[in-house]
This record gives sequence, C-alpha cells and structure tokens, in this order.
Amino acid sequence: MGGDVLRWSQYRSMPWKNGGGTTREVASGTVQAPSVPAPAQSADGFDWRVSIADVAAAGPFSPLPGIDRVITPVEGEGMVLTVDGTAQLVPPLSPFAFSGDATTDCRLDAGAVRNMNVMTRRGRASARVQILRVTAAREPEPTCAAGEILLVMATTEGITLGATDGRASALGRLDCVRHHGPGALALRGEGTVAEIRITAPH
Repeated sequence: MGGDVLRWSQYRSMPWKNGGGTTREVASGTVQAPSVPAPAQSADGFDWRVSIADVAAAGPFSPLPGIDRVITPVEGEGMVLTVDGTAQLVPPLSPFAFSGDATTDCRLDAGAVRNMNVMTRRGRASARVQILRVTAAREPEPTCAAGEILLVMATTEGITLGATDGRASALGRLDCVRHHGPGALALRGEGTVAEIRITAPH
C-alpha cells in the first residue's frame, strides 16, 4: 500500500520564531480522537508538525511552551544540545527527545547540521521516531494502525516506495511519505529512513 509522497522541492520555507534562520515544513496537522479536547486557539494551529531546519551557527533554540520535540540530525556530524543546563551529544541519525519548555542551546563542534524536527502539542498528540535500515535482505514494511499518522522520510538516496499496483515511486533524500489509518508502506532499495509515528492520547 502506498501513501502521499511529499517532495523536498515543495516544502514550504518559513523563518524561525527567534529569527535566527529558516525551516522547511514537511507536514503538519491536527488529531481527531474522541478523548482529545478541542484545542485552545494558538498562532501555530497544529497538534503535530514535521520540519527540516538548517543550523549553521551555535545559539539558543526558540522557546516552545507546551510542545514536545524530537530532533534528529539528518545531515552533518551532529551537535551538542544543552537542555536546562545539561549537555547532550546528539550524533547523526540519533533521535533526541526534549521539552520545548526547556531552555535549550545548540553547539556545533563539527560544523553545520540539518535537523529533522518533530513537534507535538502536549496533551493532544505524541510522537515516536526511529531510524530504519533498508537493504535487499531487510525491506521493512512499516504498518500504520487505526487512528495513527505514519510518516517515513528518506534520509539517503536509494529508497523506493512500492505500491499494490506494481508501480513504485523513487524517494529523493528528505522526501517523505505520509500515511493515515490502517495499512503498510512497502520500502525497497538500499539506504536509511526515519519512521515517525503520531498518535493521540488514549
């Protein structure tokens, strides 16, 4: 089964909240679940958001009260994040979860990085991010459950999304596939992907 293919060339670019750079929005949305109360009005207007940010210099992160974050360096040699005074090395392709409420500062010891950011509004959605290796011997087929939003982003070239009709879509680096509701994504080729699962509270 396939999904909506979102292309790097079509991602919308926007400034950071603190004006220190730009980010490209991959996808964002709200969740629909009976147990989730209606959202308070906010300027952001999302329950979840996936984006790609280029970080060229050290400095503070924008504060994001009420938001939980998972950040993953997808290009470059990683970074050091200091979250509420505690330093944490974040290597390439290593998802790191932290609170948007925290005072967070970034240090680049090995040059600029490009990060995948997954943000969820606390109490309305949560996210889980993992890195999957795709090989001829291991072609994972991430399965999406009812009520879940599944996004799979290619972090390398060489990944193809299969379909039940036999046709396939080649994914470029940082292209993403979005799928909602029961089903599976057939991944083929050689490379790595980031699997992002968005769920609502039960």
